[in-house]
Amino acid sequence: MSISTPGGPERRPTVVSTGKKPAAGRPASGAKAGSGKPTGKPAGSPRAGGKGPRKPIAPVKVSQGRAWGPIALFVAVGVLAAGIIGYGAWASFQGAKPWDKRANAIDGIVNIRKSDPDSLKYEAHKSGPLTYKYSPPVGGVHNAAWQNCMGDVYDAPIASEHAVHSLEHGAVWITYRPGLPQDQIDKLAGKVRGVEKMMLSPYEGLDKPISLQAWGFQLKVDNADDKRIDEFIKDLRVNASVEGPTALCNTGITATGTTPRELQQQPTQ
Repeated sequence: MSISTPGGPERRPTVVSTGKKPAAGRPASGAKAGSGKPTGKPAGSPRAGGKGPRKPIAPVKVSQGRAWGPIALFVAVGVLAAGIIGYGAWASFQGAKPWDKRANAIDGIVNIRKSDPDSLKYEAHKSGPLTYKYSPPVGGVHNAAWQNCMGDVYDAPIASEHAVHSLEHGAVWITYRPGLPQDQIDKLAGKVRGVEKMMLSPYEGLDKPISLQAWGFQLKVDNADDKRIDEFIKDLRVNASVEGPTALCNTGITATGTTPRELQQQPTQ
């Protein structure tokens, strides 16, 4: 039995040969692998410009050295910060100590309150010249009038009997050997001038160029650049007062000379 079509007997499609054979394992042109259906684009067709298929590009790893500059800066800042914090903690701890413990920690200071308290005792004010165990004196019996200690800088010796009374009021008395270089005297004067409960004067017979006195304390040094001078002033000015911080330093004797006098004997200035 034969079947016919409107176009006549069934005809086979004409196959035009190109003379090329498909590559092994590759479907013929116009077919999708495994489907038998044309894709409209030959598999493995070249890209524009005639180049072959795009190959994957492997990422390139770039090796970089450590950034030592920022690391060093960070470490330096950290060390500095730790140092500042540590010093602040130490300074706070030192500042929290009682004033007498801070004073006792000053290298070379003599604490006569502890070593010889009897030399500081007195029952009443006395007139006239007095004898002291320590030179310069650091306490004990004294004249009823005190030496003015409102940051006064005296260019000549003063009476110890008045100076000791000033120490009782909480003053620090800085003395220096006559003949000390002027630049050294100027440095000492800069620490004293205009500061309440401070006074400066030359003193004959010192065994060291400079000697500092507060009531019951003494420190002797070789030059005005010694940092212990500032420590002595900071710890003992006002604090060493026997009569409390309100004891006066003004309205005292302003005259120089080693002979003690009463207030009414002070010359008019």
